[in-house]
Amino acid sequence: MATTFSASGEEAIKHSIDLESRPSAQRPRCSDILEFFEIEQTAKEIRDGDYKRVALQFPDELLHESVPIYRLLKQRVNEGQEMYVLADTSYGSCCVDEVAAQHVDADFIVHYGHACLSQTSRLPVIYVFGRKPIDVHSCVKQIVDLVTSNAKDVSSVLIRHDVAYSYRAGEIVKELRDKIAATTTRIVYHNVPTKMEPSSRSLQSQSDPSPMSSRHEDNDAPQSKYGVGLVEDDSIIIYIGDEGLTLTNILMTHSSNEVYSYNPATNVARLESGRTNKLLMRRFAVVQKARDADVFGILVGTLGVASYLSVISHLRNLISRAKKKSYTISVGKLNPAKLANFMEIECFVLAACPENSLIDSKDFFKPVVTPHELKVALQPEGTWLGRYVLDFDHLITENELDTAPPTNEAVKDTEGEEADLDRPSFSLVSGKYRQARRFGVESMSWFVRYSIAYDNPLLYLGV
Repeated sequence: MATTFSASGEEAIKHSIDLESRPSAQRPRCSDILEFFEIEQTAKEIRDGDYKRVALQFPDELLHESVPIYRLLKQRVNEGQEMYVLADTSYGSCCVDEVAAQHVDADFIVHYGHACLSQTSRLPVIYVFGRKPIDVHSCVKQIVDLVTSNAKDVSSVLIRHDVAYSYRAGEIVKELRDKIAATTTRIVYHNVPTKMEPSSRSLQSQSDPSPMSSRHEDNDAPQSKYGVGLVEDDSIIIYIGDEGLTLTNILMTHSSNEVYSYNPATNVARLESGRTNKLLMRRFAVVQKARDADVFGILVGTLGVASYLSVISHLRNLISRAKKKSYTISVGKLNPAKLANFMEIECFVLAACPENSLIDSKDFFKPVVTPHELKVALQPEGTWLGRYVLDFDHLITENELDTAPPTNEAVKDTEGEEADLDRPSFSLVSGKYRQARRFGVESMSWFVRYSIAYDNPLLYLGV
């Protein structure tokens, strides 16, 4: 029964979600749940590790499978090994939710579904990606046709794929190498890790990838998914999977390479690089809006990716050096209503995993940029060399190599002379000159946590 001022909540309780419309939620009817979700391997990993409290993390579209998976695992683990289902992630479902796992004092996480494979910082994790159907022979034929029909000489081909095709990736790569063995083209592939150990910071090997010319093509060490330097400029990238954030990130971070995609569901291969310029132009427009901002909100978009604290500290320093003001905000999953509570903030910068960093801010009241875009926006001259970085490790490496002056030194312009901070700057957004506000170097720093229970921003000082 509803009144004028409140509702009984019955509608929310009876509300249903259509999961069948999501392809990622559909397990092939002919597939066995034991094989599809790797029940035996997962149970063995839990027994061998002697883990006492295991968190099973599911995305929303796979929650309907959580109960049968829980029961099957419970039958196969040792007595005294407890398991908990994480039904709602704190941030993006592709990230390992170490925060929710620590609420139940878990010492191990099993992550189901699509994953961004970001380095964890606290708990060990194994990934169960699922198994999307794919015709290996048809896939290889399409890729070979792309390589042989390319007008220019291709030195190497980097194979990337949706993690749900990992179980067939070895067969695809082997058959590809056999098919083009007579040519000089090399097939480069790095195995997708299915288990990750915690680290205090991201792997050093990912921060400084060796040039392709000196790396053996059979190197199976997991490499940074979105880092630069994995391919040469004359190489091509072939992505196996449907359209999504993974493909978009590849286009953004490898704008100098030709990128092709092969969709196993439609058996269609096509050139994707034609969209790169349009994507970069959209992001460049957002960067210009960030150049006009004087008060920034640093959005904490993850608490499970290693080095996220270092990135947040780096962002604070960048903003402080530019004589601008910043707030650090943790609001969980983003939506326009939450960010609209912070009216003083003129631009938000999101510190999240690569798959959740690119936010289309057209629905938001203020622009949302990535850490790399913020660094570009705060440069004295609005230059963009086309290089795009989404990976935390490369941002940290650039921070360590950054030779920018300390905050107490005068800001220099591009000619090395002391810049006039009172000089107005021209805005490409408004088409007018604007006078930037300058804040003290040691300005007050706040940490804001959004209270879901009361929808009230709570301020915490000195975090």
